[in-house]
Amino acid sequence: MMVVGIVVVCVVIAALAFLVPRLSRHPQNGTQRTLGLGSRASSKAPGPLGRLLSKPFSSGSRAVGRSGSAGRRARGKMPF
Repeated sequence: MMVVGIVVVCVVIAALAFLVPRLSRHPQNGTQRTLGLGSRASSKAPGPLGRLLSKPFSSGSRAVGRSGSAGRRARGKMPF
């Protein structure tokens, strides 16, 4: 379920970054901040369980950042 949610957020951020690049930064940063909070909270679990639980949040945050930058980059390459 978490994977589907992150995929949907990535698609929305990429589309927003392509359509309105300047206005896409705030939602992207908010999403990354929220995922970072989940990562920090889940990493408090003891031992290897903490690393295992925080991994989806950190990789999701990285994916959101990549999709936003890819949308802005694609917009910059458009001829108009």
